Amino acid sequence: MAQADGHSLVSADFERRSVLGEYGLLPRDPASAADEGASVSASASASAARALNFLVDLAAKLCGVPFSVVNIITPEQQLQLAAAGLEPGLCAREDSMCARVFQQGHTTVVPDASDDPRFADNPFVTGEIANVRFYASSPLRTSSGFALGSLCVFSDSPATISTEQTAMLDVLAAQVVEVLELQHRTLQLQHALEELGRSNRKLAEFAGRVSHDLRIPLTTILGYVELSEDDDDIRPDSPAAGYLQRIGGSGRRMLAMLDDVLSYSQVGGMLRPRPVSLQRAVAEAVSDLGDGFGAGASLECEDAEVVADPAQLRTLLQNLLGNSSNYRRPEQKLKVRIDAVDDDRGVIVRVADNGKGIGAADRERVLEPLVRLHRPGDAPGSGLGLATCVRIVQSHGGELSLTETPGGGTTVSALFPKGGRDESA
Repeated sequence: MAQADGHSLVSADFERRSVLGEYGLLPRDPASAADEGASVSASASASAARALNFLVDLAAKLCGVPFSVVNIITPEQQLQLAAAGLEPGLCAREDSMCARVFQQGHTTVVPDASDDPRFADNPFVTGEIANVRFYASSPLRTSSGFALGSLCVFSDSPATISTEQTAMLDVLAAQVVEVLELQHRTLQLQHALEELGRSNRKLAEFAGRVSHDLRIPLTTILGYVELSEDDDDIRPDSPAAGYLQRIGGSGRRMLAMLDDVLSYSQVGGMLRPRPVSLQRAVAEAVSDLGDGFGAGASLECEDAEVVADPAQLRTLLQNLLGNSSNYRRPEQKLKVRIDAVDDDRGVIVRVADNGKGIGAADRERVLEPLVRLHRPGDAPGSGLGLATCVRIVQSHGGELSLTETPGGGTTVSALFPKGGRDESA
């Protein structure tokens, strides 16, 4: 039986440490428990600490006593998250008054702790640590019924509180739990975002590695296709010439897709934002596109200074200009206008074309990776162009949106915040 009890205690302690860890209610470094201030302050967020200090102060005033604390009971310690009338600190669990009653499920009110057999020999009562006489505590129970600790009020002289005051103490204890639950949910969200970030980084690294490794043999295949197309022994009207043409076309489309994947995977890794001339970045993007922008297109660009990573801004403009060319209206001349608008948050770069446009119902969806509309007459693509643009803008701390160009077409607006976001550090 003793062995079974020992196992139960170990299991209960493990569960308590696990739950309190999820709530962020364990000292960061138990080995340095002697440094009480550092350990206590590390166990509550700044916003939670402000709310808890307000609640303990209110509890003391409502009960007409000089002292009030929020006690969290760990397997080894009593940790005071907030206190009124004294500095919060730590003590051993065996010395804690709240540790003896916080799991009973009801509020404990003791007019004189020196007359109560549960507390008469406690060091907080005997004078070894303090001289507590009046003592009352309301348990801090989560929605699942787990007891985190208690909201405690006390005095160094005997006293009592009314039924109404006891009820108010319970209300304040419930508010303390709400604050701790909010901190718990915040920590859960932070952990989820960190895990998502790690997963995205691994996925991007994998995509980049695979696309790079596949690019080499594919480039070799296309090289041999070009050599074969120049072979005088293969007549232009022969079936073999047709096969080579299909292989070459498919291979070049696959190579373009791998380039898109590689570009997408490299976004946001190491930003070096600096002031960039928008006109110059557009000129470089058009030069990089070459024939990809399309003959006969009209391009207007106002100059402006944008704080951005030059290479990634150029990639953004390449993708947007390429999209304008790929999704132009065949019956009219392509017109693209690029300008920049000052905003309270930074500079908004706008790329407006008179192409096919994107319906309002599809504008959010096409910003996701690998999403294409598959409309009749659309050029082939990987569905990563706009997703890459979104990542570029978000990596700078901004946002990207799509709207309709007056008269038809698509306008892409990319916000680059003031000062940019330097991730090189």
